[in-house]
Amino acid sequence: MNTTANIDEVYKVINAEHHDPFSVLGMHRLESENAMVVRAYLPNAKEIEVVELSKNNTYPMEKIDERGFFEVVIKDRNDFFKYNLRATDYVGNTFTFYDPYCFMPVISDYDLYLFNEGNHHKIYEKLGTHRMTIDGVEGTLFAVWAPCAKRVSVVGNFNQWDGRRHQMRVRGSSGVWELFIPGVGEGELYKYEIKTPHNEIYIKADPYAFYSELRPNTASIVYDIEGYEWHDADWMRERDSSNSFDKPISIYEVHLGSWKRVSNDENGFYSYRELADMLVEYVKYMGYTHIELLPIAEHPFDGSWGYQVTGYYAATSRYGQPKDFMYFVDKCHQNGIGVIIDWVPAHFPKDGHGLARFDGTALYEHYDPKQGEHPDWGTHIFNYGRNEVKNFLIANAMFWFDKYHIDGLRVDAVASMLYLDYGKKDGEWIPNRWGGKENVDAIEFMRQLNSTVFQYFPGVMMIAEESTAWALVTKPPYTGGLGFSYKWNMGWMNDFLRYMSMDSVYRKYHQNLITFSLMYAFSENFILVLSHDEVVHGKCSMINKMPGDYWQKFAGLRASYGYLYGHPGKKLLFMGGEFAQFIEWNYKQSLDWFLLDYDMHKKMQDYVRDLNKLYRSEKALYEVDFHYDGFEWIDCNDTEHSIISFMRKGKDWHNSLIFVCNFTPVPHEDYRIGSPFNTTYDEIFNSDWEKYGGSNVGNFEPIKAEEISMHNKPYSMRLRIPPLATIVLKPRFDRKD
Repeated sequence: MNTTANIDEVYKVINAEHHDPFSVLGMHRLESENAMVVRAYLPNAKEIEVVELSKNNTYPMEKIDERGFFEVVIKDRNDFFKYNLRATDYVGNTFTFYDPYCFMPVISDYDLYLFNEGNHHKIYEKLGTHRMTIDGVEGTLFAVWAPCAKRVSVVGNFNQWDGRRHQMRVRGSSGVWELFIPGVGEGELYKYEIKTPHNEIYIKADPYAFYSELRPNTASIVYDIEGYEWHDADWMRERDSSNSFDKPISIYEVHLGSWKRVSNDENGFYSYRELADMLVEYVKYMGYTHIELLPIAEHPFDGSWGYQVTGYYAATSRYGQPKDFMYFVDKCHQNGIGVIIDWVPAHFPKDGHGLARFDGTALYEHYDPKQGEHPDWGTHIFNYGRNEVKNFLIANAMFWFDKYHIDGLRVDAVASMLYLDYGKKDGEWIPNRWGGKENVDAIEFMRQLNSTVFQYFPGVMMIAEESTAWALVTKPPYTGGLGFSYKWNMGWMNDFLRYMSMDSVYRKYHQNLITFSLMYAFSENFILVLSHDEVVHGKCSMINKMPGDYWQKFAGLRASYGYLYGHPGKKLLFMGGEFAQFIEWNYKQSLDWFLLDYDMHKKMQDYVRDLNKLYRSEKALYEVDFHYDGFEWIDCNDTEHSIISFMRKGKDWHNSLIFVCNFTPVPHEDYRIGSPFNTTYDEIFNSDWEKYGGSNVGNFEPIKAEEISMHNKPYSMRLRIPPLATIVLKPRFDRKD
């Protein structure tokens, strides 16, 4: 082989295993000969010539190796110049293109330093694909982290998926490979072809891709995520200048693929833009303050509901393009609705195109399955102790707030992150360095995650789905907490649903299930949740959890929702629960909207709508959710009748309400409860009103407190208590008091 390059280096390029093909390919100065040399490797080329752009000189290249390695020495030149390559294939087709190996590195050493340190909070602006113009040449920068790979190439339709064509360079010891490819534009399909330390070839999707093919296809797509014109400046300004703790938060939890569908075939989805009109209108009509979306990051399997993510930076293509999802969020904000998305940093699937064994090694996960796998889910666990993995996840959280204006992340499966033995038997897990079961790296990751997010976006919400009694989940990291804004109240949910599911005759023996939550209600900032997890896998829909006949089921559900809205904490209800869908949720089909043609279902929808209206209009229900000052029992001990009564209070004591909940189908006349104020009360809400499908037992005249002490209160009043119902009383005050 007659070449000016080192033969071994040339063979590495030809064999597609060079870590820095730029040291061989492209233009180089030959100091000893006062000449310039240009080398190219194009396996399918018969001939190549170098075209000097400024002078239009051409220099035919010699084919040094039949496998496609070319070289030309340009004598009496010691200056670098701009050029194209003009290649002719064996069929006679000619192609002219800029040589990708004539461009300097793009990503700075400082960017790489921050990434390796775990502190590049916007690494998504560097890694992945980015459309750009360099030296007047338009193209796309590709960059990926694969530190143990022998070689990484970009493959796509633009190079016939040939991993020999666009071999990338590794940036020192950073483990980051990059390559600027001229002429590659938006919409191009691509993946990374990786040669592992064991000489295996992996074809991987881009971990930082902004857009991906619709499943079952798995290629990443070059996409310019910049340029969407937002119209939510007022919303964003208000959000970031205040906090949500003393505001009403009523969340409608939604799976976009099954809220409404065009059809029930595999791809019968409405688009983000169509949903922006239909869903936003509905949520606004119903009076919710926020939408929470089951994961919308790219995932290969519909049956995972989005919880097995392969594209953390890509809004799923099931419903359209990334800017379509931006439109959805924008439309929500313009209508006064916040957007929360489920986010899954606890685990990732083993799909071959995904993160698993990304460069042939356990890169994002632990190698040992005792540390790196969830046996129950068949997924990998992130290695939270590795800086670049922490950076990948923390920057991903930042990404959704930054690029999509998301208002909150509900962090899935936090308990599985906190405990090394989660879902594992003895001998299937490895203790931490102190012999305990706490995942120290995951704890530190969550603290760093929340601290970083609130540093940039002080008005957003970070919500933990944490199902154990881990302490200080919503307390700041500097006090030993994890730093979340809110925690799902799973304990309340389990007790509440167990209580409401039992026949009312037995409830008197289990009243602690409905009252115990107040023992810990103010230990964290809780959201009360009746989520998707409670209406699948044989758990029954909300209406079918209720015992009794048809009427009692609806009455019991109305009473339970009334209690939910009265209990301290923010609120969440999964779609379908608001109109009492009878069948369990099925991700493959639309909700049963036809039920609204039936009187009781339409009245249930009206009831939930009015509950949201009541909730948002009464400060007592949301201003003091996380302190004892906002709640006071009147009577929690009437087990015989399964009746409880309590007060909710706002910051101003005048803003007070009394809730009375009857969890049996027995009405009561002249039922006396204690009253804190010697004033008149009005029944402002009653789940048994006829317009909601009830029996219309209520207190239709003003109720005057009497000077008869009861329930440790100086006064008391007599009420009519409807069956299986929640009533709400509001005291009248002379504001001069």
